[in-house]
Amino acid sequence: MKSKKVIALIAIAAMTVSLTAGCGKEEADAPASSAFDSQPIVTVDDTAPATTDTEPVEEAGLEMPEGCYASELTGLPTPNEIKDQRPIAVMVDNEKTALPHYEVADADIVYEIMNSTANDRVTRLMCVRKDWKNIKQMGSIRSTRPTNIPLAGEYNAILIHDGGPIYINDYIAKAYCDHLSSGFCRFDNGKSWEYKEYVTADATQGITLNGGTTTYDGLIQRISQAKISTTYNSYAPKRDTHFILRDYGVDITPTEMGYKDVKTANDISIGTFKHTQTALKYNPETSTYDYYLYGELQKDAEDGEVVTFNNVFLQSCDFHQFDEHGYLVYYYMSEELQEGWYITNGEAVKVHWQRQMPDPYLDYDITKFYDENGDEVKINPGKTYISMVPKDGWSTVSIK
Repeated sequence: MKSKKVIALIAIAAMTVSLTAGCGKEEADAPASSAFDSQPIVTVDDTAPATTDTEPVEEAGLEMPEGCYASELTGLPTPNEIKDQRPIAVMVDNEKTALPHYEVADADIVYEIMNSTANDRVTRLMCVRKDWKNIKQMGSIRSTRPTNIPLAGEYNAILIHDGGPIYINDYIAKAYCDHLSSGFCRFDNGKSWEYKEYVTADATQGITLNGGTTTYDGLIQRISQAKISTTYNSYAPKRDTHFILRDYGVDITPTEMGYKDVKTANDISIGTFKHTQTALKYNPETSTYDYYLYGELQKDAEDGEVVTFNNVFLQSCDFHQFDEHGYLVYYYMSEELQEGWYITNGEAVKVHWQRQMPDPYLDYDITKFYDENGDEVKINPGKTYISMVPKDGWSTVSIK
């Protein structure tokens, strides 16, 4: 593999706008930024995990149930009637006041990334979901950040958010970006206004700012009104699945996958996210990783379902901070291999990730993860958690 010392590169247009795009009370006036340079070389701890020597196991999948196909996001049985339906990517608040979440456990892929360098690097979730026409109440909804827009583009997903700082403007303007911003249903949950907003699939009654009730259009109505295609379009990924997925019914460990350098992974914590105290713990009963925030297991409010994942990816990634308010963008593209971890079934292996800059330049390319042999990682079917960990905090990642 290439050197673990890498340089993150990205092409970003200079931002000269002076207007403000607010979101609730968290957005602040911010000065315009200029184009930024490549980041310096960063050395990451490269201590090798324990070594094993195992041949890959034979894989035998299960027959797909009638009327279903293997989801391009999870590899799990999914109704044929939504095969061509684009997913959505929902921005969900991770602040303690916003908890508990609604329907996060129903997402297929969940990204957790730093929302701001302020507030001990508070994070925000982006939940990618295929079956969005079944949503009753998901969120709460908050603003997007620049990084989330090209990440949603990887899936040809429709981005669901409530505004954002001025730095999203150039990204939102990209031809591949379809999005809906603000105006979602406000539920009376006893919290302040910015924590009341949730997305619904269909029109729903909720509260108005001055009390009383009103009918809010749901995703089905609003996407139609905005004339956004609900089926994959010309900006969709050029391959059938986002990840390289094992057959439905196959669920094996990295050791069984034949990897030599394997590390026990029962407890994962990301120390640089001090505010949320982000952690994942392996649950041997379900063979998945349960998600923890603020020291508490996360369960959806509507039904108590645990937020848990079959696959975990951690990406070491540099970022650029725009201003004193802590707004930022990750260097989500790279001409060099970047460090990471792939974690599943109680074991972790070091990987590298890369999102190359295509020619012509397209933000909706796919991030790919490569194993110790230089091959793209083949993951188990199921739900996936991805965290982009700031490179300057990569050493705080603990895997035990």
